[in-house]
Amino acid sequence: MDGMINDVAKHPSKTVPVAEEQRPLSDLLRLPAGPVDLSTLATDATLGFPGAGKADAAHVDTVLQPELDDLQERLFANGRATPEAAPRVLLVLQGMDTSGKGGVIRHAIGMVDPQGLAITSFKAPTKAELAHPFLWRIDRALPGPGMIGIFDRSHYEDVLVVRVHDLVPEDVWGARYDEINAWEEALVASGTTIVKCFLHVSHDKQKERLAERLADPTKYWKYNPGDVDERLRWPAYTEAYEAALERCSTQHAPWFVVPADRKWYRNWAVAQLLTEHLRGLGLSWPAADFDVEAEQKRVAAS
Repeated sequence: MDGMINDVAKHPSKTVPVAEEQRPLSDLLRLPAGPVDLSTLATDATLGFPGAGKADAAHVDTVLQPELDDLQERLFANGRATPEAAPRVLLVLQGMDTSGKGGVIRHAIGMVDPQGLAITSFKAPTKAELAHPFLWRIDRALPGPGMIGIFDRSHYEDVLVVRVHDLVPEDVWGARYDEINAWEEALVASGTTIVKCFLHVSHDKQKERLAERLADPTKYWKYNPGDVDERLRWPAYTEAYEAALERCSTQHAPWFVVPADRKWYRNWAVAQLLTEHLRGLGLSWPAADFDVEAEQKRVAAS
């Protein structure tokens, strides 16, 4: 499959050929059941990519973009026409520093109309937010009917950063895994499709990307000295992520592990995962709630 031959590079306008045996990317990247050991999951794999490598990425994106854009517009149109029945989509992006959450939003999510997006970047909770249960601020940021909500970091910070920095007792953060599962299950039951992507970057690649930011004045704004302090906690973060992935990958809201060392693959993979989930909604264009023929005559006579 990884070696599948296609002629996208020579004919970018052609549809990417799909081998009969090829499985959906959502099957290939779905976290397997059982104990999670991130060291066994490749950070530089290109599973399911329908091309020879980076040279084909732009052409593959060109093929993918029209379908993703069309599906997102159908979703948005249903939200405008029948908000009480329209589905919602929530894309959760989690990963170590430099894993590329911002890059995914800029490149992959940039393929669709921004008016149908609701992007929330979760930082450290405010004093007012801390006065509420940890999911309170998450509820307030959920996407509306027909919208794609994107969480740059998410409710999982409350079992990651909180755990690594020992911000609350273990019995508090330890109970949150079950709370998250119950909350996500209720969310799905109410009509929200959840797509959870763990952007899996390697320790070496993170160091390389941090060094690149310091070598380029146009990237200084991306660098935070605190990133190095967090990097020194890599083993603790790995342990925390393994627990969150293992305990919160469920039938209704599984985790997808996206290899993130290759930016071009990471961006394509998230866009492809989103496309597959939108396809699964079986979206059609909403019917007119007016007499089309009568309106055509009125327009012609105006």
